[in-house]
Amino acid sequence: MPKNPRMVFWQGNEACAYGAIKAGCRFYAGYPITPSSEIAETMARELPKVGGVFIQMEDEIASAAAIIGASLAGVKSMTATSGPGFSLMQEAIGYAIMTETPTVFVNVMRGGPSTGMPTKPSQGDIMQARWGTHGDHAIIALYPSTVEEVYKYTIKAFNLAEEYRTPVILLMDEVLGHMYENFILPPDSEIEVVERISARELEEEELFVPFSESEYAENLPPSLVEMGKTRFHVSGLVHDESGFPMATAETAEKLIRRLVNKIKLHIDKIAECEDFMTEDAETIIIAYGSVARSAKEAVLIARKEGIKVGLLRPITIWPIPIEKMRKRLANAQNVLVAEMNLGQYASEVVKLIKPGTKLRLLSKVSGELIAPHEILNELNNMLLEGIDF
Repeated sequence: MPKNPRMVFWQGNEACAYGAIKAGCRFYAGYPITPSSEIAETMARELPKVGGVFIQMEDEIASAAAIIGASLAGVKSMTATSGPGFSLMQEAIGYAIMTETPTVFVNVMRGGPSTGMPTKPSQGDIMQARWGTHGDHAIIALYPSTVEEVYKYTIKAFNLAEEYRTPVILLMDEVLGHMYENFILPPDSEIEVVERISARELEEEELFVPFSESEYAENLPPSLVEMGKTRFHVSGLVHDESGFPMATAETAEKLIRRLVNKIKLHIDKIAECEDFMTEDAETIIIAYGSVARSAKEAVLIARKEGIKVGLLRPITIWPIPIEKMRKRLANAQNVLVAEMNLGQYASEVVKLIKPGTKLRLLSKVSGELIAPHEILNELNNMLLEGIDF
């Protein structure tokens, strides 16, 4: 317990904004859209107090482009959106991946497709977060389940963006974004913030090499030097280590593999998942985000009824915590995946279970949260009937 604890009562969207500011975010560009608008409202009010800048852009395309530019100029940057807005940002996310520009994109998911159900929760953007932009690429996407975790993992999103020089997606859903919860803020001594490394002194007219392979350490990119302290080229085209376009087969092969491997080779360090009462579990429930809250309650009720069941909750949705999840699933006889979509994550889970394991999907796309009793009913049906996927 901190010496002088500070209790806060925040909405999920507010916690995201305050977490971003604590992580060092000093530029926010966005366009209001339900159910993420409170993030923009909080940033508009709070950023100027710490010397930051808030800009309401004309649309989500401009918002995404603006935070990329601000990051290249040396400022930690973020935007937040939902549904159609996240769709509009996909090209810019690909550009940030290709140019290795640290940024944070928040998507508070709502019912879709198209305008869908703006005020209802959904988890329909799980695959969009992974494959929304075109081309082979890797992505980091985090998905908390509590307001306290929203604060924590917003900070982590910025840290990962800086460390791996990549855009990071923070996923929430309407329930989590609009939920109010109280929690004790951790003291600054317990919060890790990865800062931008100050630019080294460059000789006059010296060209900074932003993608220098010689400066890579353990497959991690060199720290970004902000524009204004030096000059360097940025392009979404296939480029060499100087940043200038170089569309040769050798350059393309080396670049794309490097962009993927800088995340792929560090999955064990990046990926997180929580296991709850899984030690002796014969049945594992897999759920994430707000649905994981219902799943945890269902596990507690089922345990009282003598059912050996546990919860496995991926926090890092992408990259999948493959080894951690596979280890927990190794002894499971039954796996139940509960999600507010038609099985987007279940299609990945099926690759992780051993042959003979029963897999069942509980999906819901009505705009209503999956309740604990629905998970319990599906669990009982599964134990009686078997596979349904």
